Amino acid sequence: MLKSFKTEINPTPEQKNKINRTIGTCRFVYNFYIAHNKEIYGAEKKFMLGMDFQKWLNNTWLKEHPEYLWIKKVSSKSVKQSIMNADRAFKSFFKKKSSFPKFKKKNRSDVKMYFVKNNQKECFCERHRINIPTLGWIRLKEKGYIPTTKQGYVIKSGTVSQKAGRYYVSVLLDMPESERLQLNDFGLGIDLGVKDFAIVSNGETYKNINKTAGLRKLEKQLKREQRCLSRRYEDLKKRNKIRKGEATRQNIRKQVLKVQKIYRRISNIHTDYINKTIAEIVKNKPSYITIEDLNVKGMMKNRHLSKAVASQKFYEFRIKLEAKCRESGIELRVVDRWYPSSKLCHHCGSIRRDLKLSDRIYKCSCEYTEDRDFNAALNLRDALTYEIA
Repeated sequence: MLKSFKTEINPTPEQKNKINRTIGTCRFVYNFYIAHNKEIYGAEKKFMLGMDFQKWLNNTWLKEHPEYLWIKKVSSKSVKQSIMNADRAFKSFFKKKSSFPKFKKKNRSDVKMYFVKNNQKECFCERHRINIPTLGWIRLKEKGYIPTTKQGYVIKSGTVSQKAGRYYVSVLLDMPESERLQLNDFGLGIDLGVKDFAIVSNGETYKNINKTAGLRKLEKQLKREQRCLSRRYEDLKKRNKIRKGEATRQNIRKQVLKVQKIYRRISNIHTDYINKTIAEIVKNKPSYITIEDLNVKGMMKNRHLSKAVASQKFYEFRIKLEAKCRESGIELRVVDRWYPSSKLCHHCGSIRRDLKLSDRIYKCSCEYTEDRDFNAALNLRDALTYEIA
């Protein structure tokens, strides 16, 4: 069984420089592949595959443009992986599963340094450090989190990423199959919402963490720092002298880092809450869990709810729930997005067509009265038409 672990690392200044150069090169090659394919498609209506582009880049283009030979000074595995990531994005676009690939922007895109185990002397992990090809030994900030090589675990591949001035390593380990849970004879339905994050059919309600005092305080702090950043950009436009302009650019970089740190902290709070919520749900050991295939893209079009919907991170919840159910042997059922879970009466089965979003209490003609979201969770639990994720 393959399982991933991600933790923060503490690289040396030389290692940080090498990571940043590799990530920058990967971003350049990714954007170059997209631009080259757009040029080919506009002229010949063709599409170059990732493997063909790599051969053309190494054997033809770099020989004609020796000023770009710095591409070969970083890890070739990372460069190849960035090309294959762009190739995968194009194939997903042609299959109409995603939008057209976008260019990666500096300091705004999640570009990573990829590494893979090539021989027995690479990719070793000890309690307090990890050996990464082309970088060497790097200290771990969280000791003992990643299973060590001495315990018999093998690192297959991994990535090194940078976010808000901090560096992280994510490794993929080949681990033995864990023991499956002894599941109970009942199922659970989960209704995700904006007022409350998740309502479970067993009566548990997980509140919206965005309404807590801690996150509201961070959001106010974020607004202040963003206003300060905006003023610095406006000030840079008004300046004409080079010295003052350079000093302002340095202040802008410092302010951008402040904003990124607040964003990272808010994101970590959301991720931690999602992990704890999923862990508590799985502890009930149900035989199956049913969720709804939400149309998040359509919900985001409502300008009154778009921010609230985005901050709930429904997609991240679903992805992590799928992984946890797969690991625990729980069947995850996904109901179609057109299933009337909120409008359906759990008692008599009739559908209330005139139900509005503002109606928080479900009242049926059969005198059945229940909370709207809890009624939806019960209907999801008892749904007969679904797909297994």
